[in-house]
Amino acid sequence: MKEDRFFPSSVEVRPAMASIRSAYENDSDMLEIVREFANELPARIAKLESHLAAGEMRELQTLAHQLKGAGGGYGFPQITELAASLESALKQGMDEAAVKDRAHALCDTLRSVVVPGA
Repeated sequence: MKEDRFFPSSVEVRPAMASIRSAYENDSDMLEIVREFANELPARIAKLESHLAAGEMRELQTLAHQLKGAGGGYGFPQITELAASLESALKQGMDEAAVKDRAHALCDTLRSVVVPGA
């Protein structure tokens, strides 16, 4: 397959996900910390992608573990579920394709988080 300069063959195009909102976005006691968590997600996505590209599986596993715990705590059970799946794949030594699929699914989900009140 010939590589197109706008759509290189190494880039996978995935459909956009629906927006994800925190279960706590209407809880005035939680709103500010949920906002802070959501605002930090672009940096976490960048770290996930960087660790994945560099083959830094231990660091990727650590970040997945952190997101697994944080996701549910901030009202995003989808994040917890996908981060747990990625962490499990890494712990089990699954093949690169399985790890990449799970990492991309987690990144896509993080990108779909809506910052409350933004």
